[in-house]
This record gives sequence, C-alpha cells and structure tokens, in this order.
Amino acid sequence: MRNLEKLVRPNIQRLTPYSCARDEFKGREAHVFIDANENPYNTNFNRYPDPLQEELKAELAKVKDVPAEYMFLGNGSDEAIDLVYRIFCEPKEDNVVAIAPTYGMYKVCADINDVEYRTVLLNENFQLDADKLLAACDAHTKVIWMCSPNNPTGNCLERKQIVKVLKGFDGIVVLDEAYSDFAQERPFRYELPQYPNLIVLNTMSKAWASAAIRLGMAFASPEIIALFNKVKYPYNVNQLTQKQAVEMLHSVQKFQQWLSIIITERAHLVPAVAELPICQKMYPTDANFFLVKVTDADSIYHYLVERGIIVRNRNRVELCGNCLRITIGTPQENCELLSALRQYRP
Repeated sequence: MRNLEKLVRPNIQRLTPYSCARDEFKGREAHVFIDANENPYNTNFNRYPDPLQEELKAELAKVKDVPAEYMFLGNGSDEAIDLVYRIFCEPKEDNVVAIAPTYGMYKVCADINDVEYRTVLLNENFQLDADKLLAACDAHTKVIWMCSPNNPTGNCLERKQIVKVLKGFDGIVVLDEAYSDFAQERPFRYELPQYPNLIVLNTMSKAWASAAIRLGMAFASPEIIALFNKVKYPYNVNQLTQKQAVEMLHSVQKFQQWLSIIITERAHLVPAVAELPICQKMYPTDANFFLVKVTDADSIYHYLVERGIIVRNRNRVELCGNCLRITIGTPQENCELLSALRQYRP
C-alpha cells in the first residue's frame, strides 16, 4: 500500500475539521448545557446528537465483532461512498476502477465528484478477474470498488480473486458487504488488520430490516476512520436513527428469525421461478434477492406492475439483458408473485 498521506488529497490533509460543542466537552459530568445555542425546551429532541455515535458504536462492536475505533457510521452507505471520493480522489485528475455490473451509486458519486470511473466487466458467471481489474489501474487510480454479494447479480465474488486485488493494488480497495448476512462467506471486516488499504461497507438496511433509518457503516483501519470523521458533517447521524439502531441491535433474536425466514423462502422461491416457462436462466444468489433472465423482461415487468407487484427491471444494465432482479418477500408476497408469473402469457 502507498503511504496513506500519498493517497489522501492534499487539501484534506491540510483541512482543519469543524469542532462542534459536543466534540470539545469530554470526560466530565454536567447538567447545564448552554454551549451549543440549543433551545432548552422540548426535551429529548432539543439537543444535538452525539457526533461520533459512541453508544451505538459500542453496541455495533458487540454484534459485528469489530472494535469501535475501526468503525464509521453515516447517513446510509451512500455517505461513506461519497466520502471515499472526497478524501482520496482529486477531481479531473484521479480515477477509480470498478467491477461491472454493480451498485450504481459508485458511478453516481464519481460523476458528482468529477472523478473518472473505469469499469471492468465480470465474466459470464458474474465473477471477477483480478488481473483484468488490476490491469485497468494506473498511477492515478486511487480506489477499486467491489461488491460481494454483488448487486444486481446476487452472487459472492470468489474470495481468492478479492485477496489478489487486495494484495496487488497499492491504493484503497472498497468492498461493499451490504448483503453479507445472507451469505455463508466469512465477512472481510474480520480481515482488516491484514489489509490496511481495505474499507468494508455494511448497512442496517438489508438484513436488519431498517432501511428507513438510513444507517450505513464503513469498517477500516483507525487511520482511515479518522479521515472519515475529519471530513464528515458534524452531526451526520441524527438522534432518532441512533436510538432506533440501538433498539434493533438489542433484538438479535428477532434479526436471526427474519434472516432464517428469508433464507428459507429464497430456497423455495428461486427453484420455483426457475421452473417457469418464462425463465431462460437463473443465476446463483447469496443475497436476499436473485437475478433471473426471462423471455421478455420489459413485458413481464409491466405485466407485474399492472398487478401491483414491483420488481426491478435490469434489462438495460450491462450483461443483464432481459433480466429481472427480484427481492425475497414474505411468504405471502412470494406466493402472489409466483401466481402472477404462472398466469403470464406473452
């Protein structure tokens, strides 16, 4: 890995972060807070939230088995994605390399930050070739983006290929593990001490059934986390989100129950869809969704919309011609989907 100072944008190195009132007050008990220009009324909502989410990180550390100092929390994973560009990529000068197809926000954030976005197509089995990914890099490549299980394909990337990228690239490698709870692979967040250039993304939106609270995570070395905290907005995770996340983390048994139901439903729904006449190819999945190639994705998509069933049409995504991405729903929702697809006539 290149020296971290060489990877960070010079203006970020020089940046003096905003110091909020709650950052400056540490280590003592107090009962009168007249430091932050807050309204003293409307208790529970009148105070600014903890800017570093210390209570929530302590709970996450127990569940994720990652020390709090290796953890950044943001307004969804999208905040962490954007911060990677703002910290490491000089606009109009640096570039990033990503697998394709994959999650669209990596490119959107590249475009917003005016950073060149290079793609390397996965193979016909939606697996990456580490050598091709590394060959697309040059002296101005700051970041490589990967997602496993990948979106929209659903499959885990081969571990040995991910490791080859981590060992072969001297910049930052971001591995998005938003769907890792649905897979059998060991999460790479446990490997952070071995790979100082690795950033692992995760979220409360998927397995924890908490998309509405918008809580994303980035796991990385304390040095990289310090850069995230330097650049982020002071109160980026609101108090309602922090409180609800803590409550959810106290409900591990419920989380495990939901996870078990979804995985069981996946095992039933995927082969059932694969047997339908409209199915041309069913791709393997390790996520809470699957990608299926059908006879006419546009027609089937609109047919389902007319029946109040919304899936994702990926027909225009590279390598995903005539493909639909379908999320595993409740048993009742899955039955309704199957019933509708069985009645479809071209």
